[in-house]
Amino acid sequence: MGPTMTLVAQRLALGILLLFLVSILIFVGTLILPGDVAQSILGQSATPEALANLRAELGLNEPAVTRYFDWLGGVLTGDLGTALTNGRDIAEAMGTRLSRTLFLAFWAAVVAVPLAIFLGLLAVRYRDRWPDKLISAITLSTISIPEFLIGYVLMYFVGVKLGWAPTVANIHDGMSLGQKLHTIALPVAVLTLVVLAHMMRMTRAAILNVMQSAYIETAELKGLPMFQIIWKHAFPNSIAPVVNVVMLNLAYLVVGVVVVEVVFTYPGMGQYLVDHVSKRDLPVVQACGLVFAAVYIGLNMIADIVSILANPRLRHPK
Repeated sequence: MGPTMTLVAQRLALGILLLFLVSILIFVGTLILPGDVAQSILGQSATPEALANLRAELGLNEPAVTRYFDWLGGVLTGDLGTALTNGRDIAEAMGTRLSRTLFLAFWAAVVAVPLAIFLGLLAVRYRDRWPDKLISAITLSTISIPEFLIGYVLMYFVGVKLGWAPTVANIHDGMSLGQKLHTIALPVAVLTLVVLAHMMRMTRAAILNVMQSAYIETAELKGLPMFQIIWKHAFPNSIAPVVNVVMLNLAYLVVGVVVVEVVFTYPGMGQYLVDHVSKRDLPVVQACGLVFAAVYIGLNMIADIVSILANPRLRHPK
């Protein structure tokens, strides 16, 4: 096995180990949540005998270690369990929700990633001049404002006052692609504004770091246009850190949509998680947490592997 494949295999093994450790944290974290799922199902008027019988039926009286390995064994075989509050299969219910969250994250990424790279290149091209300062000021402002506040502001002005987009992003399978895109316009705008600033600023910083290299100075002495130097010489050599920050923000688009989905009542994974947290449905909370963790770790692992393949210094360490 070559050094590159060895590094890739190490990253994969580390990702699997990290996901295993995160699964333990998720399971322990849900156990220490306040409240009682049996009480939530039966209501405040339930008798102690009825509560005890329901806890035994749900397996809540088993030792925590036994319940964890039963849950982990089911996850490894594709069985995420059954929701305690409604008896539905979690994997089946989550499938539609996850596809909707990925749909929302995909279109936010389609808008945010090219725009962030373009603004980063533009800021470098006009470094320390008014376009650079204007872009930096706007992006710094958007990254400083909570996403729920951005969502409510856009909802009020764009949705209510101007009527350009619906304020409730409730999509379903019977809608066409155009109807779905019109419905999710405001959530996509919020997610774009949230991740755009970080990606743009990191792209700018990575390219500016490369601009200090000797070969950039040589290209300038040859009389090449500045934008051509940035696009053809600086940007390709700064692709590794740019890919890293893009992957981190893509992971946020999938994992961090909980607030945006709740604000716009979007029927995705975030709304599904919040609904069942309020009901203290532990199997659903555990499954959602594990899926979010797997997506986040997986995208970070892809970023590491791309960096290894793109950077010879990582492929051939001293």
